[in-house]
Amino acid sequence: MEKESKTVIALMSGTSCDSIDAGICEVAPDMSVKLLKGINHPYPEHIRAKLFQAFRGEINIKELCQLNFAVGKCFADAANILIGEFGKPDFISSHGQTVYHYPYDEKLDNISLKSTLQIGESSVIAKETGCMVISNFREKDIAYGGQGAPLVCFADEKWWGKGGIWAHDESQNSKNFAIQNIGGISNVTVVSDECDTFGFDTGCGNIMIDYCVQKFFGQKYDKDGEIAAAGQVCESWLDCLLQDEYYFIEPPKTTGREYFSNKYIENILKTAPADPKDIIATLTALTAKTIAQAYERFIYPSIHIDTAVIGGGGAYNKTMMKFLRSHLPKRIELKTHEEYGISNNFKEVMAFALLGYCTYYNIPNNLPCCTGAGKRTVLGKITY
Repeated sequence: MEKESKTVIALMSGTSCDSIDAGICEVAPDMSVKLLKGINHPYPEHIRAKLFQAFRGEINIKELCQLNFAVGKCFADAANILIGEFGKPDFISSHGQTVYHYPYDEKLDNISLKSTLQIGESSVIAKETGCMVISNFREKDIAYGGQGAPLVCFADEKWWGKGGIWAHDESQNSKNFAIQNIGGISNVTVVSDECDTFGFDTGCGNIMIDYCVQKFFGQKYDKDGEIAAAGQVCESWLDCLLQDEYYFIEPPKTTGREYFSNKYIENILKTAPADPKDIIATLTALTAKTIAQAYERFIYPSIHIDTAVIGGGGAYNKTMMKFLRSHLPKRIELKTHEEYGISNNFKEVMAFALLGYCTYYNIPNNLPCCTGAGKRTVLGKITY
């Protein structure tokens, strides 16, 4: 089948679960993606509360079954806002809402229990929008022995790798990129002409910051890093947090809310400084420091980095960016996705538009060097 440009609505909700990110994109045969419009569609209050109950393991099978269809309706509602303005796309690409991710090699009766669960029923999305839906991207990678993440590395390689749309940008001479997302979880993709693309989750991103901002200040997140900027980093507590075993595990590796859970956060708060502003400052420093340490342990021994490109909500956190600048070597240029014409907010939406495009054309769209899968394969399921 000869490839043509396709209009794709991509849908996802990340670890922070702050909204459904929806974007209508034009995906071209050269794998470039143009975002025509993106929206942050809020979950209904009680659905979002039920999702957080699911994250904490506080709902039963009946409620999870119901939530899968309810979230599908919420995703469809987000898509229909864009359809109302732009008309129907060629198809919808939906990441869904991860409620559990278990990328570990545990076995039962010698059968692997490595698994992942994204909800947001694709049949509901297809019915409510009248569009074909491509969804459930992570499962196939896990079936081939991978961790089902990180998947955005595929888009990073297409955009910043050899022959990519920014690989030979005359405005910069860099060829070795660390593409760093700071969402609920932080993950990095290393793209270079000198080695195969590789990537991994560096650790917590905004999960613990958001939790504590909600707990102590009644806000959803630390806008612009203002609370962190008003606090002082508690170095002794930071040093303690940096000893967590996850940060020392060799890639490929992924993590999520299952690890950095509410229970985990409440446990570390037992030894936290008394001033809540200092807690936020220290957790913000933790994210920046763990990113820098991950580079030192797992990237620099193999390759030098010229440019770190920051995206996700963390890119808007001025205090986070200040900490990152102080912890990364001065020779590394620090940029944001915005400087490459990609919204920090909608980069992952654009990436899943590309993943869906590849599924449509039967193009392998995982990177085993990033996920640990045994082979390249086509991710995603199609619902008509």
